[in-house]
Amino acid sequence: MSLRVVTMPIQSQGIITRDNVSVDVSAVAYFRVVDTVKSVVAVENVNAAINQIAQTTLRKVVGRHTLDETLSETDRINLDIRQILDVTTVDWGVQVTLVELKDIQLPDTMKRAMARQAEAEREKRAKIINAEGESLAAAALGDASDTMMAHPLALQLRNLQSLVEIGVDQNTTVVFPAPLMSTIGELGSFLARESAAAAPAAAAPPAGTGRTDTSPSPAGSAA
Repeated sequence: MSLRVVTMPIQSQGIITRDNVSVDVSAVAYFRVVDTVKSVVAVENVNAAINQIAQTTLRKVVGRHTLDETLSETDRINLDIRQILDVTTVDWGVQVTLVELKDIQLPDTMKRAMARQAEAEREKRAKIINAEGESLAAAALGDASDTMMAHPLALQLRNLQSLVEIGVDQNTTVVFPAPLMSTIGELGSFLARESAAAAPAAAAPPAGTGRTDTSPSPAGSAA
């Protein structure tokens, strides 16, 4: 009787989960004989006995979980199966050291349903991100609108910048809307007023540079 660890595949079998989904699950178990007398006297064929009890335990444990739990909580399922097997096989002089789920096969209809669910989840996240971006853009446009309403000249300069951007495309024809033409006229009038206000200030002599009168006084001429 070998005392080394034995690897035993648990063949795939159809199991109904708690939420009534049919899946094919296979696993692998590792055990070793710790009491050779019990392994010979207590059971006729210890390997066959462990294989059968492992299959029934796998079906029972997986059947207590939903499909999502079976896919996401494999560590807990492995531990539950190992503990149940270890309690059962201790009377046979065998210790189960490890049990691992090896493969979980889903029906094709379930695979397609999960793919549609994942796609819908991605579309939902994309719409949420798009809505958040539009909300931020609307807030920024509102702030820009408030700024331009408070400073009309900023709006006029923005219109002129739009003309520059249009000219980059090498268009042969540019249509100027009437409000934009009035804006250009108002900007020209503003610049003209600024130039007219600056001209008298430049022509006036600096303070303290007045002309000195050199004509003789009446008293001096009488003498």
